[in-house]
Amino acid sequence: MNSDELSLVSVHDASVAASGATDDFIKSRIFTIRGVQVMLDQDLATLYGVETKVLNQAVKRNIKRFPSRFMFQLSEEESENLKSQNVTSSWGGRRYSPYAFTEQGVAMLSSVLKSDTAIDVSVRIMDAFVAMRRTLVAIAPMLARLDTVERRQITDQSRNEENQRRNEDRFDTIFKAMDGGDFPPQKVFFEGKHYDAYSFAKKLVRKAAKSIVLVDGYCDEVTLDILVQKKGGVEVVVATTQKMIDKHLTSIAVAKFNKQNPTLTVKAAGALHDRFLILDGKGLYHFGASLKDLGRQYCAVTKMDAMFIPSIMQRI
Repeated sequence: MNSDELSLVSVHDASVAASGATDDFIKSRIFTIRGVQVMLDQDLATLYGVETKVLNQAVKRNIKRFPSRFMFQLSEEESENLKSQNVTSSWGGRRYSPYAFTEQGVAMLSSVLKSDTAIDVSVRIMDAFVAMRRTLVAIAPMLARLDTVERRQITDQSRNEENQRRNEDRFDTIFKAMDGGDFPPQKVFFEGKHYDAYSFAKKLVRKAAKSIVLVDGYCDEVTLDILVQKKGGVEVVVATTQKMIDKHLTSIAVAKFNKQNPTLTVKAAGALHDRFLILDGKGLYHFGASLKDLGRQYCAVTKMDAMFIPSIMQRI
């Protein structure tokens, strides 16, 4: 076994582990601990098709890749709390508490594995994290149950009193919005802050220096209005459904776009569920809503690890 890679029991076993686990199962293994969403080492090992001790040994060999915001070990109290809630199976005689991996930690695990199977498994897990985060934002009762310890953990991460005040203001905005039955209009939520939806999208598009790839099953003229904000010379590829091409992104619309803002290419893709924006082949963003719908409802945007870009490009 290479000292820098996580050895799978076999690629076949890992594939079976990934395909045998439903999306609901993966979501059921995501817990909120210390105010962040995590997955435990034993559950990740099951999905990747390896033994828990093998996974943890690989992490220790690459420990510089796993800072505390990527991975931490549960305290005895936290372990007992999970057991008492019957949300996880027995530790099976383990002599130490499990390790918890955040969303970033899961992404880093897949880079340690360095296999196509590991990437596919990680994409499913990352999708589950995104889906869970949407649920937490959208369902008021779940957020309302955030206890004092979790909120204190978030504010303790602030570097100074000003950052602490800003964090509290952001949570107050969410809670007040839930109390009123609505979220702030025309807003996106990105890295803990709120932004005007269109301004955020246009600013993101302008960051591209060479290329933009948009994967979005629902595109129309509004989508093009956002993409036209790109810098001159930046090539744009839009992957959407044939229905959207026939109805909105017609050859006439593309020609009109290219006359003033070359170069736009539109390609038909199959059934598309998630929405991704790829900048210069190295910046990857996941959108909770189609670009054309930004501003209509509250939307979360997540920056993902660039290692997932090749896998996404192969699917369009």
